Amino acid sequence: MPVSTVQPIRPAASVILARDTDPGFEILMLRRTAQAAFAGGMYVFPGGRVDGDDHLHVYDALRSGPVDAQAPQQHALGAEWRGFWIAGIRESFEEAGVLLAYDKDGALLELHDEGLKRRFDDYRHALHRGELALNEICIREGLTLAIDRMHFLNRWITPEGRPRRFDTRFFIAEAPAKQHGRHDEYETVDSLWISPTDALARNDSGDFGLMSVTRRQLEILAEFGTMTALHDLMRTDREFPTHRPVLSAAALDSEG
Repeated sequence: MPVSTVQPIRPAASVILARDTDPGFEILMLRRTAQAAFAGGMYVFPGGRVDGDDHLHVYDALRSGPVDAQAPQQHALGAEWRGFWIAGIRESFEEAGVLLAYDKDGALLELHDEGLKRRFDDYRHALHRGELALNEICIREGLTLAIDRMHFLNRWITPEGRPRRFDTRFFIAEAPAKQHGRHDEYETVDSLWISPTDALARNDSGDFGLMSVTRRQLEILAEFGTMTALHDLMRTDREFPTHRPVLSAAALDSEG
């Protein structure tokens, strides 16, 4: 009798970065390289696995938040809430070049001149190569990570039968105005700001590949017409559902 292999479930965090386009809003999406072992060629939100260092208590002196209004989110994330929030910020910077942080003067980090952009681009690549840690960047630049601007949305667990399984917490945040984001040229090969409705329409037409979980998040976002409505969601949401989809028998057969 064959012995079934237990698939490890990796904790992960993903961040939906939004910006106001008045009257609507756009979100940043990245296209993964076709050679990627996971979601190859698909458009995704910035995100990735939670690393052990993301749980370090050193970040308690380098973060703003969670604030009182985020207490329900913190409770929903559970005992390891710190790691998910930090991983989301780290992955957004590594994959999309957007760092949710306050500068040493307490203003939202904007990367407003070319010299500053180049310096942080060097940080980004060093972080990606494992030569520098996020907490070291914060200390060098006097940064405070903006957990208070990143709001927990929901949780998705990859179904059994997939070659890779993740337990992903999805967050949503408004991107800083002067940080426009860009793919990393390693794991992602394209990036664009797009409205949820346009992304869904392009997926329907077959030229914008999406995983089912990404499409579902876009369907949720498409219900909110403005950035103001998104802010209302982030401020008042008290429900953070956990989704555990199950593969159909046909899907399991196709995997085999």
